[in-house]
Amino acid sequence: MTTLSTHQRAVEQIRQSYAEIPGDAAPRLAKSTSNLFRFRDSAKTAKLSAKDLDEVISVDPETMTAEVQGMTTYEHLVDATLPHGLMPYVVPQLKTITLGGAVTGLGIESTSFRDGLPHESVEELEILTGDGRVVVARDDNEHRDLFRAFPNSYGTLGYALRIKIKLRQVQPYVHLTHVKFTDAAKCMLAMQEICDSMVHDGESVDFVDGVFFEPGEMYITVGRFSDRAPYISDYTGMRIYYQSIRQRNRDWLTIRDYLWRWDTDWFWCSRAFGVQQPVVRSLMPRRWMRSDVYRRLVALDRKLGVTARIDRWRGQPVQESVIQDVETPIERGAEFLELFHDKVGMTPVWMCPLRAASRWPLYPLEPGKLYVNFGFWGMVPLPRGQFDGYYNQLIERTVHELDGHKSLYSTSFYAREQFWQLYNGDAYWPVKREYDRNGRLLDLYDKCVRGR
Repeated sequence: MTTLSTHQRAVEQIRQSYAEIPGDAAPRLAKSTSNLFRFRDSAKTAKLSAKDLDEVISVDPETMTAEVQGMTTYEHLVDATLPHGLMPYVVPQLKTITLGGAVTGLGIESTSFRDGLPHESVEELEILTGDGRVVVARDDNEHRDLFRAFPNSYGTLGYALRIKIKLRQVQPYVHLTHVKFTDAAKCMLAMQEICDSMVHDGESVDFVDGVFFEPGEMYITVGRFSDRAPYISDYTGMRIYYQSIRQRNRDWLTIRDYLWRWDTDWFWCSRAFGVQQPVVRSLMPRRWMRSDVYRRLVALDRKLGVTARIDRWRGQPVQESVIQDVETPIERGAEFLELFHDKVGMTPVWMCPLRAASRWPLYPLEPGKLYVNFGFWGMVPLPRGQFDGYYNQLIERTVHELDGHKSLYSTSFYAREQFWQLYNGDAYWPVKREYDRNGRLLDLYDKCVRGR
């Protein structure tokens, strides 16, 4: 925890540091962790230290709100709120996602079917804008346009310094029910019914997500708060959460372990590092079994090209990194799964329903409409004669043919005109000119597609 006066000193420091950056260098936040998969060339960038902007300022149990610095991770925030019986409305699934990152990018989790995306529970944003000002933006003040355009702007309008976020009450445990389906269309219909009614088997529902393992095997996981549990499962050691979905119909977790159930194995991506092998897992310190460690290994592999060299030595085809989260309307979800399995073939696939409460300019989901987020992360061998980007571009085309949207945290290939049509350039550019009139920060296309 930190104090508001300490926070104000950190704000003044970063504001002054920003003002001292040469005009020909693009500012860039220097963070100890990242969940982006747009690896960028660091040339001609000037780093702004965010080390003093990573604390919880306060948690107010009476108003059920928290004041948090922009670089605070959800892990730290949850550790501060759970002792009060509270949590953020939406807690993205990886521990080192920051609040600023979830708001200026996009986050999602199994409460999103009811509570939308993380920015929808934000009441106030203190922002260092592209033109060097520090402003407080709310939905009801003179900076409303910035407040509304900030989600999905990925640091191109400014940086979140302080966030006031609403909290909800929790109970100590979560009771899970894993429901198996053998048909994707029936799975999507059941998910729609559960999310619309917020009821399953006659009981209220607090969490909904699912996993597609193969065309004849997929699961919806329904979670309910509980004040007691007959037993508690632990998936932070030898046991692996996603494998348990196929092995048991019901389960119980503490609320903290539920929130981080995906982090220990980075969903299922730890298998690429051998961490799911019993011998390796028994030797691996628990403190290393977490998403930020795996993310650093991926970055190191990309830098050194180890995997590519091994594949060449073995005579294996070149592989493409396919790391994406996309949304389609739930009525097109089965169609997407069929096309994805036929054309890409990567499994498992995470399925997470979401419903936005209102329209946010840069990520224009239809308010009140139920979508399904599909998350898939891994490497796929390229067909003979195809080049890097083949699968990612295929996925982009498929998603938009199905009236969906794609998150911008990873690689994108859109043409400029198409990009601004999809991500509402008409709304973006007036805000960009108002708060970054000299273009100190990259624009959204240059940052998320051109990878600058």
